[in-house]
Amino acid sequence: MPEAAASVLLLRAGLALLAWPVYLLSFLGIWEPFCRKVFFPFVLEKLSGVHDKKSKKHKQELFRSLPDFRGPSGELRLLEIGTGSGSNFQFYPAGCRVTCTDISPGFQEGLSRNMKKNQHLRFERFLVAAGEDLAQVPSGSVDAVVSTLVLCSVRSVSGTLSEVLRVLRPGGAFYFLEHVAAERSSWTYFWQQVCFPTWKLVFAGCCLTRELWKNLEEAKFSELKGYISNTAKDLNQKPNCQVRREGQFPESHHQQSWKSPFGAESSR
Repeated sequence: MPEAAASVLLLRAGLALLAWPVYLLSFLGIWEPFCRKVFFPFVLEKLSGVHDKKSKKHKQELFRSLPDFRGPSGELRLLEIGTGSGSNFQFYPAGCRVTCTDISPGFQEGLSRNMKKNQHLRFERFLVAAGEDLAQVPSGSVDAVVSTLVLCSVRSVSGTLSEVLRVLRPGGAFYFLEHVAAERSSWTYFWQQVCFPTWKLVFAGCCLTRELWKNLEEAKFSELKGYISNTAKDLNQKPNCQVRREGQFPESHHQQSWKSPFGAESSR
């Protein structure tokens, strides 16, 4: 509706006015590197405790099946995209071999602290890499890929999903937990539209309005599994997903096994 669009633009302008120092620093080329290296890691570290408590049950349910994807050797080789400070480590099974990646090296301190707390895991290495470019990880070399609150801020969701497919071995799995765009007729979506430009700038590229299920439909996954939550009580629409790469499934199995927009199995 024209009235709603006008209201969104007006409120966006007001929010931008309140955040004018950040816009000025961005114009001068100062904000983005400062945000990624200092501000965002600091804020995420402070908020992680609160978020971890709210998402604990969801993550326990999400990662419960990880041991099922151990490779032929009996080991589970796991790659986490956007590891941050390592808040997911506590949910990984004992003996899991973990490779950590993040676009920002600013999380190293918190990451080291969580690595010491979770000595039931075997940490392989830390790679400074974006989700769209995991060239340092060989194709078909991992049993599982994990991404939580990361697809909202990658430059290319489809590129990231392509890299996930590439590095997974046949029979491997992709797990993620994300926030997505609300129903377009809702007030939540209205305020997502209002906050979108300033939020994206302040929080290192985080997009409030991504419809990630569309990217999953376009990717070469053979089956989608999971759920979408629709209330703030349920983590503000964070989908709980599992993605498998199953070599024996035909390409058409993707459409036949559709259950919800969240979670998938893949095949090539």
